[in-house]
Amino acid sequence: MKILVVGGGGREHTLVWKLNQSPIAEKIFCAPGNPGIADLAECVPLKVNQLEELANFAESQQIGLTVVGPEEPLVLGIVDEFKRRGLKVYGPDRQSALLEGSKAHAKAVMERHGIPTAKFQEFTHFGEALEYIREKGAPLVIKADGLAAGKGVTVADTLEEAEAALDDSLRQSVFGEAGQKVVVEEFLQGEEMTVLAFVDGETVLPLVPSQDHKPIFDGDRGPNTGGMGAYSPVPHLEQWLPEIHRQILKPLAKGLVAEGHPFRGLLYTGLMLDESGPKVVEFNVRFGDPEAQVVLPLLENDLLEILLASCDGRLAEMELKWKAQASVCVIAAAPGYPGPPTKGLAIELPENSEIGTQIFQAGTRLQEETLVTSGGRVLGVTAQAEDIEQARNRAYKLMKEIKFKGKQYRTDIGAKAL
Repeated sequence: MKILVVGGGGREHTLVWKLNQSPIAEKIFCAPGNPGIADLAECVPLKVNQLEELANFAESQQIGLTVVGPEEPLVLGIVDEFKRRGLKVYGPDRQSALLEGSKAHAKAVMERHGIPTAKFQEFTHFGEALEYIREKGAPLVIKADGLAAGKGVTVADTLEEAEAALDDSLRQSVFGEAGQKVVVEEFLQGEEMTVLAFVDGETVLPLVPSQDHKPIFDGDRGPNTGGMGAYSPVPHLEQWLPEIHRQILKPLAKGLVAEGHPFRGLLYTGLMLDESGPKVVEFNVRFGDPEAQVVLPLLENDLLEILLASCDGRLAEMELKWKAQASVCVIAAAPGYPGPPTKGLAIELPENSEIGTQIFQAGTRLQEETLVTSGGRVLGVTAQAEDIEQARNRAYKLMKEIKFKGKQYRTDIGAKAL
């Protein structure tokens, strides 16, 4: 079977790497892909938002399954376009993708189905929002309603920071249309955890949980990024998993079926855990990045079989099997990130990496014959071992062998689990 993966980052490199292990994957294409992906798949020069061109390509190549990596094409309705043409595609349709495409929509869904989340208000007028935050006081969380490439969320420790975030969104239009509405949330304290799940109507198959590290610097300091690393499993928080399934995943899946719009695809649930139990921070509608990089190497099943079963409404027949290992991914970022990153820096990778380690490429491109930086998060340096400590040691050992000028990375990924 021919496969098309849409996207070109670290998550898509991981998806291609995992799908490539399937005996039924005869050829994989990736649009647009990256130099690392090009070792495993044929890269196609199409952007993720060129929905018609992607569907034309899938038709002309007789693609058996298209797997959509990033959120943008899902929110734009790529699944609707493919299904309209009778093409098999893995991911939620446009309506379901609103769970990620609009923070206000996701909050309304949670409210309707009694899913625990932070208290919130939404605003389109700067003056009203300002009055509200002054009345509430800091800390607060300010979120641009739409997709802002992972940069639309401000955890404001002071009123000044909260006011600046509102000003950016509602008056300066820093996030364009995505920031014309904001959601102001109460600040939740606790530990974060991510649970990914394959969902097909009322069938929910959770994957092993992971913990992402969003702030740029060690000790969770500095501005938020798209994610500086992750590890899986999360032994010190796993006692919450039955409750997460019972109070969040199942009610959401059943609720959406009852509303006549079942969710089909990969559901990402970002959670905050404290003494009062789990609360949803956000829903995404695709694999996380870097969560995919730690979770998929632990999956023993053939990923392609699971995705096909889901597309055919047979997900309930599947049982997920996991390696008895831990996985750690550390992101190597370009200098300047999470601000404008320095591009065009030559990257030196080790000749051979040991078994049980992977280097997933994200912000890279080829300049003549040289691999160079082309984005903020450049590489996902990933390792598996018997436990988190050993996996961390292997990932950091590999990180030291990678060279590019100004390389920055956190040195405490997975430390919370130890």
